[in-house]
Amino acid sequence: MSLFTTLTRNWLTRSFNPFSFKNDYDHFLPFKDCRNLGLYVHIPFCKSICPFCPYCKTVYNQLQCDKYLDALIKEIHKVGSQYEGKKETTSLYFGGGTPALIADRIGEIIEAIQEHFIITEGIGVELHPDNVNVETLEKLKAAGVSKISIGIQSFSERYQNILGRKQVDPSKLNAALSQVAFETVSMDFIFALPGQTFEDLKTDVDDAFACGANHVAIYPFIDFSFTQSKVKAMPKKQKKELLDQITNYFNQKGYHRNSIWTFSNKEEAKYSSMTRENFLGFGCSATTLLEKQFKINTFSVDEYCKRINNDELPTSLTIRFTPRQRMVYFLFWTLYSMHLDERDFESFFGVPLKKAYGLEFWLAQKLGFLTKENGIYSMTMKGAFYYHYYEQFYTLSYIDKMWGIMRKEAFPEHLEF
Repeated sequence: MSLFTTLTRNWLTRSFNPFSFKNDYDHFLPFKDCRNLGLYVHIPFCKSICPFCPYCKTVYNQLQCDKYLDALIKEIHKVGSQYEGKKETTSLYFGGGTPALIADRIGEIIEAIQEHFIITEGIGVELHPDNVNVETLEKLKAAGVSKISIGIQSFSERYQNILGRKQVDPSKLNAALSQVAFETVSMDFIFALPGQTFEDLKTDVDDAFACGANHVAIYPFIDFSFTQSKVKAMPKKQKKELLDQITNYFNQKGYHRNSIWTFSNKEEAKYSSMTRENFLGFGCSATTLLEKQFKINTFSVDEYCKRINNDELPTSLTIRFTPRQRMVYFLFWTLYSMHLDERDFESFFGVPLKKAYGLEFWLAQKLGFLTKENGIYSMTMKGAFYYHYYEQFYTLSYIDKMWGIMRKEAFPEHLEF
């Protein structure tokens, strides 16, 4: 763990105590009164494994996949039936892995969720470019999916080769997307790859909008220690220049910035599973964030199925937040959306933001990271870059370590950060 993230944690939590994850969990999850509750479902199966991808995944096997989906539906019913009636939720997201591999059963999963939850803001699914065909898209739409996110990474053959992927044909995407309409069609790209220029990135996003996207996500490349990728991240100065250039280009085009990483050509086109005050996660490696705790399911498909079939939750680790730790988590992911209403903070915690972090927010304004108007803080371009920059420290100090261990141990005893 870097000294930078340790000092930041100590300062913001007003404590020298680490974030402590333990191998325990509540059998009865207290989500009934959680507001703005989101839902996430993880599908870990892929036809092949991309060397740069850090997420929980395994090579697709139909028999194993069907057993997993049976267990997943059991987990949904086990958690969802803890309270009478249906709980209102904002949205449902399927991530992976490659969720389109289960297109034939995705309606079954959505029906199970809808027995216990009311979804108010739509259903989103991540797609591999190979899965963008009329047959698959029609199955997803018939099941109730309203948003899709396609993991392009780059249209350039050069960068696809660097990432160990095959080239994507924009015309084939356009042919399929023009026949099956969705509320949001998002395309993901990786920026800050070795040698990548503004023209490279501009060409990618222009091609995305030209072939049917109304939303793009531009994620910085992060070199996780446990992946097999040999790609090295771009130096900080070049990364800032590239991010500023593409942001200015979007501004000139009149596009909307929905979050730190996402832009759209229509304000209503949105796709993000991160900016939720609370959420429930189903499936292996899925996380759950509630008012006083954060838990993560085991990364092992086999152990996940065993737990569920023994009528137990598949939780691997849980952190029980101190009030300050929860505040830090709230602020970090709320600011991902580029805005923070101080009234939302006070409503959630019962404490004015000025009292909790007045000095920090005053300093952020003085440094040019934030502006404030009518009680709403907005992130500047400078602030957005340094969010990017710090997020990578956070990722490599916390997530890299946790995921690296959980890929090897289904139920580690204790982790501290």
